[in-house]
Amino acid sequence: MPLACLTDFQAFARERLPKSTWDFIEGGADDSFTRDDNIAAFKRIRLRPRYLKNVVNVDTRTTIQGEEITAPICISPTGFHCLVWPDGEMSTARAAQAAGVCYITSTFATCALEDIAATAPRGLRWFQLYVHPDRQLSKQLVQRVESLGFKALVITVDVPKLGNRRHDIRNQLDLKLNLLLKDLHSPKEIDALAEVVAAVKGKMEVYLDGGIRTGNDVLKALALGAKCVFLGRPILWGLAYKGEDGVKELLNIIKNEFHTCMALTGCQSVAEINQDMIQFSRL
Repeated sequence: MPLACLTDFQAFARERLPKSTWDFIEGGADDSFTRDDNIAAFKRIRLRPRYLKNVVNVDTRTTIQGEEITAPICISPTGFHCLVWPDGEMSTARAAQAAGVCYITSTFATCALEDIAATAPRGLRWFQLYVHPDRQLSKQLVQRVESLGFKALVITVDVPKLGNRRHDIRNQLDLKLNLLLKDLHSPKEIDALAEVVAAVKGKMEVYLDGGIRTGNDVLKALALGAKCVFLGRPILWGLAYKGEDGVKELLNIIKNEFHTCMALTGCQSVAEINQDMIQFSRL
C-alpha cells in the first residue's frame, strides 16, 4: 500500500526497526512531555482559508542564509543514520540534494564527513557542532567541514546535562549515545516561536524544528515568523522505508502538502505567508 503521509512512514519504521533502535529514535527524556507537546501545539492552530485568489502559480521556493531552497522544509541534524539504513547519512545527503533542500549533518554522523560531501557535491550542507571542551579539537573540526564545503555552523548550546532517557536505560543502550539524537527532542516548541521572532527584531532568520508532521504545520510555523522548518525523526522514518528514495518520497509528500496549504490560504509565494493566515483554536 502506498504511503500517503508522514505518519505512514512512522508506522512502517516502527514495524521494520529493532525495538531498541525504534525506542532510541522515538524516545524523549523522562515522560516525553516536550516531544508530545511539540506535536500537539500545532493542532491548536487553525488556518484561515482565502478564496477567489489567483493561485495558479504557487511558488514554494525561499532562501536561507542567502541560498535558495525549493521549499522551507529542510533536514535537522540527527546522528546514527546507519542504524536505520546501510548508507546512512550518505543516503540522506543525496536525498536532500535531489530535493533541493538543506541538510544539517550531525557531529555524530555515522558516515565520514568526506564521504557525505563527496556523495552529494551539489547539496546545501550545514554542520551541527557540539563545542568540545578542548577548543583546539573544535577548531580543527570546523576547519575540516569548511574545507569540505559546508556553508554554515549550527551550534548546539542547550545540553548542560543529558536528559534521562528511560527507554535507553531499559534497553541497556549506552547512555553516551543520548547526545547523538539530542536535537530530536529539544524544547523548540512553536509556542515560543512568536516570542523569539519578536526578540530578534528582524536582525536574523529564525528556524524551528520539533513537531512538524504535515505541510499544514509548515505553513503555521512560517505564519508565526519562522523562515524555515527542519525535520528530524520523519527523515529517519523515510530512511528506514527505502533509504535515499524513502527520504525523497517523504520530502515530496510534505512539500506537496505545503503547496496545497499555500493555495488554500491564497498565497502565491512564501513571502506572502503571515499571521493573518492562522488563528488559535478556542477549544
